[in-house]
Amino acid sequence: MSTVTENQIVATGIPRIGDAAPDFTAITTVGSLNFYDFKKDSWAILFSHPADFTPVCTTELVEFAREKEFFAARNTKLIGVSIDSIHSHVAWVQNVREKVGVYLDFPIVADLDTKVAQLYGMIHPGASATATVRAVFIIDPKNVIRTLIYYPLNVGRNLDEIKRVIEALQTADKHSVALPVNWRPGDKVIVPAPKTLAEVEERVANTTYEKVDFYLSKKDLV
Repeated sequence: MSTVTENQIVATGIPRIGDAAPDFTAITTVGSLNFYDFKKDSWAILFSHPADFTPVCTTELVEFAREKEFFAARNTKLIGVSIDSIHSHVAWVQNVREKVGVYLDFPIVADLDTKVAQLYGMIHPGASATATVRAVFIIDPKNVIRTLIYYPLNVGRNLDEIKRVIEALQTADKHSVALPVNWRPGDKVIVPAPKTLAEVEERVANTTYEKVDFYLSKKDLV
């Protein structure tokens, strides 16, 4: 898949679901990193925070780090972004490790020139012209953006929901199904709606599905 250029993003605005995730190379807390190389054949969660050494951001990144085994088990890599310097990032990581006992060992991009933030539409001038909002991009192994979630500066993210979305996306892909409201692993899934009259007849005759009507049927995953 070709790399999306900065000019293309400027022309189209914030990357959308189904778009190729913009590639970039940047300085991070684990060294210079190319995004596509870093996430090769993996899912990725790219998320921004407004600033280092701030209370809400600290709670968020600590929770991401605490859930690293969950994400690793689902072939999902984490990468953070803010427009702080690499020196600020490194000092913050060490401070959090000392004060909270959690090591933020996933890469955090030092985006001083705002290149990454601009590529992903992470700076919303109506909220702040000098800090990134709390953006979340879930990107699949083919480098396609599958989910976008934006939170305001004063409201922390819901990690349970981000984990749920990862599991939902991977389940939907694996089984070619859709997921109903509030779906959790183990719940019934939605069978894709019929597309022909013959499929409608087959659906009506099926006795194994939980059916509201021919267009809304659920089943258990075996």
